[in-house]
Order: sequence, then structure tokens, then C-alpha cells
Amino acid sequence: MPKKPPMLDPGGAHRRRVVAARRVGIDSRCSCGEKRPEALIAGSKPIICAACKRANSGLTTLDNHHFAGKANHLTTIPVPVNDHRARLSVAQADWPKATRTNPQGSPLLAAAACVRGFVDTVLYLIEMGLLWTADMLEKLDEFQVRKLGPRWWVKTEIEQFAPKDRSNGQS
Repeated sequence: MPKKPPMLDPGGAHRRRVVAARRVGIDSRCSCGEKRPEALIAGSKPIICAACKRANSGLTTLDNHHFAGKANHLTTIPVPVNDHRARLSVAQADWPKATRTNPQGSPLLAAAACVRGFVDTVLYLIEMGLLWTADMLEKLDEFQVRKLGPRWWVKTEIEQFAPKDRSNGQS
């Protein structure tokens, strides 16, 4: 499964990335490690990301994201400011302009925006909330194999979760 849906306008997405990088400086990064140009504050010296700037000012580092775009639905979800700027808003910028702006208030375009926003949000949550867990479990299995052998789970509480071998009924 791809991590992101295919871009509707790859050329436009590339242009937006290049413009964002030029705005803050190529290869710029915040002291916290944030390097996504959309999350960095243009003109700041030293360069700083939106989250660090807000934290340094005692402000919240969360934004209220209009998952379907403000033109289409008033519902918002709280997301970290850097992810809002560099991930979710970037994803919305790739939507068809008519869906994103919905100047006439079309209910069909609003519904399309809700679907697109839901997909973008679910993919974001999968990446942020689940994929790291799979990476960690795979690394933990490698560690266990190195320390305890290739069938480290046998005769442990974990054995109940092992896939069943169909040829001989053993895990």
C-alpha cells in the first residue's frame, strides 16, 4: 500500500516544494531537527520551525486543521503545527482547485473535499500512529533473534501469537 495517494498535479507539487525551500534556504533546518521547508519560518535568524517558535513564546504547538478545507466544512481536528503546515496543508494544495476553494458552495465539491480530507487524515494517522510501531517491532524481532535465536518466542507467552504452520500444525 502506498503511503500517499498519487499526486493529481506532480508539477505543481514540485513547484510548491521548490518555492518553499527557496523561501527558507536550501537544506535549512531548525535546531530541533525539523527540516521540512513548509514548517520553517522564512526570514528567521537563526532558522526556526513553527512549533519551536510557538513553544518559545509559550503558545500552543497545535493547529486546528480544517480536514475538508474551510470552504467545505467547519469541522477541525487538532494537529501539530509543523505537520499541519508541511503535511496536511500540502496535501490539500494538491486537490483540484475547484474542490479546495469551492467558490459557489457546491455540495458535491464539499462532499469530494470531505472524502479527500478523510483520506489525507487517515494516511497521516497511519504514518504517524502505526508505521513506526511496525518498524519498532521488526527491529525488536531482529534484536530478539540475535540475543535468543531464530525461534525466540517458543515456550513464552508470545508463542500464542505466532502464525500456525499449515503443514504440521506447529507455530
